Amino acid sequence: MSDEADGVMIVARLMAVSARTAPKSKGSDVISVRIASGKELNSLAESMRAFGEENSLGFFIRDAKCVEKSSCCVIIGAAGDGSLGLDCGGCGFYTCKDMLLAQNKNKGKNPAFKGPNCILRQADLGIAVGSAAKTASMHNVDNRIMFSAGVGALKLGWLGKCTVAYAIPLSASGKSIFFDRKVS
Repeated sequence: MSDEADGVMIVARLMAVSARTAPKSKGSDVISVRIASGKELNSLAESMRAFGEENSLGFFIRDAKCVEKSSCCVIIGAAGDGSLGLDCGGCGFYTCKDMLLAQNKNKGKNPAFKGPNCILRQADLGIAVGSAAKTASMHNVDNRIMFSAGVGALKLGWLGKCTVAYAIPLSASGKSIFFDRKVS
């Protein structure tokens, strides 16, 4: 491994800490973090390509190329299929019980994410992803938050009970691999 790649892996671990320690609704942690590297990046890219081809989403294929060129990828997900019992209506249902009943109706389909999801859990995920991306930025590591790579990781079953995930591939090179990307 090069000095730059070693440095990027250190930053990835710091990003995992940032995601883990980010504030969570009611102090309840439903966040999962995984760092993919080496051959796992190829598996992730292939999962992204397969979903992109199946759903005619060219940007998944474009993003898969970036993941393959990355040093590693920090994947952050949330188990949003639970309930905080607040009946806030943010998910689009009047009660948490109604949301949970609706989740059971989506079984067997192949959407990008499983849902509906608790909006507070999704806010927790956004805060964790933002905290991790901030850490990468503070250490001058090129990165890009990717919906597509999060979906690829979920399809591989890498995040257990998580229903939604985003991923942040990382790179340190003379020119950012995330710049001038074209959809295939």
